[in-house]
Amino acid sequence: MSKYAEQIAAFEQKRASLVAANEEIMAKAAAEGATLDAEQQESFDGNQDDIKAIDDHLKRLRAMEKAAGEAAKPIEGTSEQRGRESRVPAQIKAAKPAPGIRFARYARCLGLARKQGRDLMSVAEEQYGTRDPDLIGIVKAAVTAVNTNTDSALIGNEGGFGDFVEFLRPMTIVGRFGAGGIPGLRRVPFRVPLITQTGGATGYWVGEGAAKPLTKPAWGRTELSPLKAANIAVATMEALRDSSPSAETLLRDDLAAAIAAAIDTAFIDPANAGTAGVKPAAITNGITAIPSTGNDAAAIREDVRAAMGAFIAASNPLSSGVWIMSASTALALSMMRTALDQPEFSGITMNGGTFFGLPVVVSEYIDGYVVLANASDIWFADDGGVAVDMSTEASLEMADNPSGSSVTPTAAELVSMFQTNSVAFRAERTVNWARRRATGVAVISGVEWGTPAEEEGGDG
Repeated sequence: MSKYAEQIAAFEQKRASLVAANEEIMAKAAAEGATLDAEQQESFDGNQDDIKAIDDHLKRLRAMEKAAGEAAKPIEGTSEQRGRESRVPAQIKAAKPAPGIRFARYARCLGLARKQGRDLMSVAEEQYGTRDPDLIGIVKAAVTAVNTNTDSALIGNEGGFGDFVEFLRPMTIVGRFGAGGIPGLRRVPFRVPLITQTGGATGYWVGEGAAKPLTKPAWGRTELSPLKAANIAVATMEALRDSSPSAETLLRDDLAAAIAAAIDTAFIDPANAGTAGVKPAAITNGITAIPSTGNDAAAIREDVRAAMGAFIAASNPLSSGVWIMSASTALALSMMRTALDQPEFSGITMNGGTFFGLPVVVSEYIDGYVVLANASDIWFADDGGVAVDMSTEASLEMADNPSGSSVTPTAAELVSMFQTNSVAFRAERTVNWARRRATGVAVISGVEWGTPAEEEGGDG
């Protein structure tokens, strides 16, 4: 018997004895044809209070027994075998894995199955049948959805892989918009014509009976086509065979990190003019930067005034303004102190916070400049998922190619996955973005906010 079952049995026995004692008191009074005397009343009422207290305690014990999975089941004692079968052990539900881990587990099973020439379902049941039963259901659904005659199996968003997207989003600048008090970007679908405003309209005051003057705003037309940010991560079979949480975390992080780097760099780097049909231009590309005036508090305020003034001059209110800067810049601002040793810019930390009343997004892919963006002036299209493909036979060019240009590698630059006993995982995310209007973004260049000024003069 479980610890709760033993307590329940003991209190039920105690309750039964109290009920029997009260029945005896009432029976004695009935036989005498009299009511209860003072002593009998005290005993009866005391027993009733004890019965009520026991009933309440039994409810608590049974609730704990149920929560612990120890609900008592009568033991069948007619034979030893039937006795064993009637003992049902407590069922402990597996803990939900961290975001993105289940996706990495699926990818790991896929790689093991392909490399070992085994069925994906059998590998998943062997590796995670008891550790992550929900993954088995996802694998069953995915296996029926994938054409197993193809050279590679695609991992989509079936069943539970949205958790990988939720893991990836906070790693990117675009993913932090719309979360944690930060305004969201203007979401639009792919391949839908969009109207951009390239010049503002002017309104006029008109007297009674006077002709109303005309104004002509300038408009443009664009649409966001689906573009892919992709990376290839290579894992050895030794790492895939290791079922420890650290191995799963490493695979998840490798698949996510490079995609985050590709998206963030393309989104914020002013030098990125984009490539038609390949990569969108940065929201900062083509913006005339505002040169920083210095690194002390007064200069920082002047830089902020200039950036916000650009929006005001364009009659574009910062209703959804967001600062984007490096973690080092945010840290320097948070460490600045007034003459009274108070924070110069309260609210900002190296992880974000607020700066002049607007939220801050930090990124390791921005350096030497600060961006002020109106989130509602940036269109963003996202298919909401991520796809992973894998190969054990491919030969890869082990070289970084940030330009994205087509390169024909030589044989000496290729590494065979088969020869090195490795598995290549290719991760892709389909996104695109564009500025709704040019005045929706301001860039401050040459930023060295909070850095100590160089001392002048020699040793004297």
